[in-house]
Amino acid sequence: MAAVALCISIIALVVAYLSYTKSGGSTDDLKRKVEELHLTTEGLRSKLADALEKAEKKIRGEEKKPEGDT
Repeated sequence: MAAVALCISIIALVVAYLSYTKSGGSTDDLKRKVEELHLTTEGLRSKLADALEKAEKKIRGEEKKPEGDT
């Protein structure tokens, strides 16, 4: 049953690619869009990490430095 599902999904992927190229899309255009998406997600990931870091500091409070540390 899993093999049938795999075959159907591969056929659907091929049909989707063929219809994309037939409608005017090219592989170069597709690669460019994927790269733009990667850059966008990297920027969002960085902003999310900064926001989570700020939230953590507000919730936990700033950690105090050990006394005697210069």
